[in-house]
Amino acid sequence: MFYFYHGYHFWGMHLLWWLLWLVILFGIFATPYDLPGQRKRKDSPLDILKKRFASGEITEEEYRERKKILENE
Repeated sequence: MFYFYHGYHFWGMHLLWWLLWLVILFGIFATPYDLPGQRKRKDSPLDILKKRFASGEITEEEYRERKKILENE
């Protein structure tokens, strides 16, 4: 008669528990941040400034002045 035990706990339910933990850990650490309900990376002040300049909210002169201020900090 063949038993799954044979002195090792790796086969049978023990293997399933390891697979379950691997799936859970992969889901926590390997999922992208832009999924709904997930944590999101905050934009830096320079990123916000670039977006405002690209959308036309501020002029090039204002962009350069504010960029200089941010880079000096």
